[in-house]
Amino acid sequence: MNQTPMWMPPPRRSFWSRLTPIQRVGLIAAALLLPLCGGTALAGALTSKPKPAVDTTAAAERVAAAPVAGETGTTQPAADPAVEATTTGPTAGTTVTKKTVIVRKSLPYATKKVNDGTLAKGKTRVRTPGVAGVRTLTYEVTLSGGKETGRKVVSDVVTKQPVTKVVAVGTKVASGGGGNCDPNYKPCVPIASDVDCAGGSGNGPAYVQGPVQVIGTDIYGLDRDGDGIGCDF
Repeated sequence: MNQTPMWMPPPRRSFWSRLTPIQRVGLIAAALLLPLCGGTALAGALTSKPKPAVDTTAAAERVAAAPVAGETGTTQPAADPAVEATTTGPTAGTTVTKKTVIVRKSLPYATKKVNDGTLAKGKTRVRTPGVAGVRTLTYEVTLSGGKETGRKVVSDVVTKQPVTKVVAVGTKVASGGGGNCDPNYKPCVPIASDVDCAGGSGNGPAYVQGPVQVIGTDIYGLDRDGDGIGCDF
């Protein structure tokens, strides 16, 4: 009995068999270069259209033409100059010390004149001698490197008050009709700018022969021992 053979489709060709020889070589090369050069990029290069070449000459020229910092003739902006700080304090390494200085200054005394009716007119006598006072100033002095750079007053005190000089001025006028005798003495002692004992060491201009009794104030200093009798030597 004759059987009609059934139609069978032709066997399907494998992927490798459908590749051309050039494609097979490229695939093998891609498989070998994949671990080294990145298989994805290489495979894409094989299957995609070639990209236009990049002109690296212009980029290189731009890089070469770019100004380099520090080269002469470049247009780089100049750096700001350094600003030196100025201080009023002592420089490094300078020793700063302080010390106390005491200065004493003389204070002048005043002079006071008083009238004295027991002194002949025109005659003067010092009752109280004048004594200068003392003013004490204390300074705090700052030294930088051994040189004085500052001074400040810490205290200003009058440590001794001046003593006023008192001068007596005679106002006594000799009584008329009885001659020119000073009423402080007996017998008569002439009224003059100064009277000394005759035969003594005084220089006058008037002199009296002793002894004389002091009955008032011994304005001429004739009674040296204070016993009330002048020129009794």
